[in-house]
Amino acid sequence: MLLISIHPGTSLILAYLNEKNRPYSAQDVFCNLQKQHGLGKTAVVRAMEQLATEGRIKEKTYGKQKIYFADQAQFKDVNDADLKAMDCQISELSAEAQSLTHSCRQLDSELKELNSSLTTEEMMSEIRALKEECSRYRARLEKIKSATNHVTPEEKEKVYKERTVYVKEWKKRKRLASDMMNAILEGYPKSKKEFLDEVGVETDEDCKVVVPSA
Repeated sequence: MLLISIHPGTSLILAYLNEKNRPYSAQDVFCNLQKQHGLGKTAVVRAMEQLATEGRIKEKTYGKQKIYFADQAQFKDVNDADLKAMDCQISELSAEAQSLTHSCRQLDSELKELNSSLTTEEMMSEIRALKEECSRYRARLEKIKSATNHVTPEEKEKVYKERTVYVKEWKKRKRLASDMMNAILEGYPKSKKEFLDEVGVETDEDCKVVVPSA
């Protein structure tokens, strides 16, 4: 008595090839069924070889690759009218699929927008925080308004004028000091730095001070 071993997944693969009715390699079938059914690649290859050997599916070899497909003898002949009907059905289903895809994208966009929006509780919390911040600024403004030590425009103008005078005098004295120092350095045997160190003079540059432009 001859015993034929049945590889796991044989019935599943046979049903899959008959349903799809298109050519597949063993790798294609493995990739399409592995995730959902957990079939191993070796089991898929052996099962498809067994089905081909038994004549339950057809096999074609192209170079080093084998292609498997359903036995077409099991399907009834299709006339032109049936083909046209199928084409119409395919067109209708394609249009429906396209419409559903568009609707899904719109719904997904709306969902993302809703997820990014604040909830009622979050909005109420945000409003409370803004009101508290406004109250702090209002209290600060009232404090500034009630102060008695405000600088008047006249006082401000006076300060700016005095600053201009002081800056002008600063530049004048700096220029005079520079001229005097240059005159001394003409007959001084050492460098300018050594002269400044010797007489104990600190320049604006030493103190990292810059004369204002105005």
